[in-house]
Amino acid sequence: MSMPYAETLCGEMVMRSAPGRRHEIICARLHQYIRASVANLSSTRLLPPRTRISFRPDLALCPDLALVATANDRLWLAAEIVNSEDHRPDTVVKKQLYEEIRLPRLWMIDPRYDNVEVYHSSPYGLVLKGILAGRDVLTETLLPEFEIGIAKLFETPAV
Repeated sequence: MSMPYAETLCGEMVMRSAPGRRHEIICARLHQYIRASVANLSSTRLLPPRTRISFRPDLALCPDLALVATANDRLWLAAEIVNSEDHRPDTVVKKQLYEEIRLPRLWMIDPRYDNVEVYHSSPYGLVLKGILAGRDVLTETLLPEFEIGIAKLFETPAV
């Protein structure tokens, strides 16, 4: 069962509601595919879901998925699964904060629309590289063994 969690956004402690069932299914599936693709990479480490990462005293985030470089523990890829009941912190506030810290890669995974927005860092901030949906496939050049079909990512298991 999911639990509520706290993030520090712009110096303010923000309580986030517990993610719902579909959110957790998507999160678990994403972790499963990423875990398999980083198993043989000594340069990257996958953190458990919503591990609290402190960037500075006024900023601590809990991404649904976080990959850090093993050499310096620096976050280089974060994935946020948008909570439909509490979406502003993910879609507006946290995206801006990831841009400020110059996060190299960001995936905004939106179960409301079954799509994934892929952002890459640039000298001018985060740049939208694409919006994936339907039959598209999510890949990452820095993870050569990783790929997952968008339909598979959002698939609801039979009960």
